[in-house]
Amino acid sequence: MYQLKPPIGRLFYYHKTNKISVVLAPAKFSLYRIWHLIMLSNENSGIMQPNVEETSIGSRAKEKLRRDLGPLIIDALEDKMTAEIMLNPDGKLWIETFGKPMRHIGDLSFVRAEAIIKTIAGYHGKEITTLKPTLEGELPIDGSRFAGQLPPVVSGPTFAIRRKAVSIFTLTQYVESNVMTAHQSEVIRNAIRDHRNILVIGGTGSGKTTLVNAIINEMVVFDPSERVFIIEDTGEIQCAAENCVQYHSTLEVTMTMLLKTTLRMRPDRILVGEVRGAEALDLLDAWNTGHEGGAATLHANNALSGLTRLKSLISRNSSAPAEIEPLIAEAVHIIIHISRTPEGRRIQEVVEVSGYVDGKYITRNL
Repeated sequence: MYQLKPPIGRLFYYHKTNKISVVLAPAKFSLYRIWHLIMLSNENSGIMQPNVEETSIGSRAKEKLRRDLGPLIIDALEDKMTAEIMLNPDGKLWIETFGKPMRHIGDLSFVRAEAIIKTIAGYHGKEITTLKPTLEGELPIDGSRFAGQLPPVVSGPTFAIRRKAVSIFTLTQYVESNVMTAHQSEVIRNAIRDHRNILVIGGTGSGKTTLVNAIINEMVVFDPSERVFIIEDTGEIQCAAENCVQYHSTLEVTMTMLLKTTLRMRPDRILVGEVRGAEALDLLDAWNTGHEGGAATLHANNALSGLTRLKSLISRNSSAPAEIEPLIAEAVHIIIHISRTPEGRRIQEVVEVSGYVDGKYITRNL
């Protein structure tokens, strides 16, 4: 039996194959942490461990979360057109759907909203208190990205759910939804077929990742046999390719390390979910050394600021060359700027980069 010292809390039993595991856990422990204690107890005592899918604690937490979320939010999560669901401190619930502006869809009480955030925290074995009033993680029921806050940093429970894509929007659907023009879609298709490197820029929640999903889909349409490598810190990109490897960075394994590993794995195309640091140099080096035809996302407000930000990130690398701009101009061929507007998400510009001369990038709008 695995036993914790005081403070004494709750006593839990787990029954499997006529054997009993007993865990004494402090009252402050979440059910998720207690479950891990039970697993440890079973491991030490030789009791058979059940499959994760059979765990009653995890399934009950998900059931409670679904009840707390209610039909309004659950229906929105199950709608493939939903991009984000947001709750403000005043209890107003907002939704953004693909190609349409944000709209108010209902209200949520303080108690229910607080319960949602605390249930998610408990599921992940985290505590959310007045001293730690913020939470980030995945929504247990579908893997969507979740960020929530409680008082005192806000006047009422607040959260944002960025829905995880379960289907991929094609470039044709982008045109049909007025997110991009037919001409822009053809320019992007040609860039993909010509193995040009594409940088997708925009603000938070502008739809960069969803657009990259569409770009990958077009890569697969062009050549299904290509070997696609995707590197990101959180699993958001949906890869339509059959021959696909997705890497996720950790505290110990950085994006830079994964980029270097990728080069030894015979990639045809290299994509980075979001360029945030010194790995920008390694990505451009990869694109410039026989691995053209990739894509990456970057936070920026327009094409020129995207190039400026990319230079700033490269300069953080101790191996950065003295002249960074020529490297960027050689590696980045196309910049796609997507943003949120009152009418919904829109492609603002598609820009070609063809060089760097006399201190200026040579660009043109396509």
